[in-house]
Amino acid sequence: MPPPVSPSDHVTPRAAVPAARYAASRHAAWLGAAAIITDDVGRVLLVHPTYRKDDSWLLPGGVVEPGEHPHVTCRREITEELGLDLPLSAVLAVHSFSAHHPDLQPGMLCPGEVRFVFDGGTLTPDQVESIRLPHEELSEYAFLETRDAVQRLRPVDGQIMLAAYRARLGNTATAHLADGRHILDVPALDRNDVHVRYRPLWDSPLHRGPVPDRLPVRQAWAWCFVPDGRVVVVADPGPRGALPMLPGGTVEDTDATPEDTLYREAAEEAQLTLTDPVRLGWVLDETGEVYGGVGPNARLRLAARVTAIGPAAVDPATGHPFARLLATPAQAAALLGWGPPGARQAQLAVETAHMRWDLPTARAAAIEEIPAEGMRLS
Repeated sequence: MPPPVSPSDHVTPRAAVPAARYAASRHAAWLGAAAIITDDVGRVLLVHPTYRKDDSWLLPGGVVEPGEHPHVTCRREITEELGLDLPLSAVLAVHSFSAHHPDLQPGMLCPGEVRFVFDGGTLTPDQVESIRLPHEELSEYAFLETRDAVQRLRPVDGQIMLAAYRARLGNTATAHLADGRHILDVPALDRNDVHVRYRPLWDSPLHRGPVPDRLPVRQAWAWCFVPDGRVVVVADPGPRGALPMLPGGTVEDTDATPEDTLYREAAEEAQLTLTDPVRLGWVLDETGEVYGGVGPNARLRLAARVTAIGPAAVDPATGHPFARLLATPAQAAALLGWGPPGARQAQLAVETAHMRWDLPTARAAAIEEIPAEGMRLS
């Protein structure tokens, strides 16, 4: 019996399209390449071009030349613009830009652009000192907190920068964007508009011994571990985005101990039930300015084990719910903007959790949002 014949077998083949006509029919677009480069506390590097009439800034990078691959362009532009030779470790974002996008300069005949954003890594202080600009093209550079960086970029450039940087922070897949917006699932950091909480004065040493009797404890917060070794990060939403922090807060007169402060704040902010808090050390606040100029005081740092996570609720202090995220301790330190001291404290917390509760070291994974209904912990 002959095999069945599909209808397509009876279609007359079309004549081949001449190569020139086929080439002309293909979509054409410009190619661009840029990089996310940060300093050791997580601020993003922007450059100020001399040729933009709207005075906007840019990520380091530029135009892909004929026959050039985008990653080659990115490294070349970094060398030309900054005087640095940097390796690129990942593609953080790929962005498709429409030909008629409102952020285009008037009169710009752009067929559209595909832009690749690479991870240019974190610069050491010595590398920052060695930056040299081509002053006929770039007038200055700056490392900026992301909330400030978006104010200097064109709106679509700000959206691209945030998506790419959050892909790096959150360890998510390459962000795919069209006209500044995600075309696939929106990752947790983008969904909650989370920015790095840069702390310019985070350089005080962590004292490992007991708090001296002469110093009142004004603050207590903790690395709150779930069974897989990740920690809970809360993000306080605001008009300029959500700022991450670890659970904890100000010691109130009604709190018998700083540990009581931690229990109360963790329940109010993140609906966490904690057990067995361990003091990691304390940091000296020499002025107490944030508490009304009370003078020298201690800010206590702890680790604790999470035994339950309840449904999301309104924080009584702010009148709105906080975003609740699960991150590795290293990711949490990066989000908090504490630089090398924060990374060392995160490692101390990990070692404490392993020794005290036999918790594993969390594997690198995408930052995850805790569901509104809460989570069961094994």
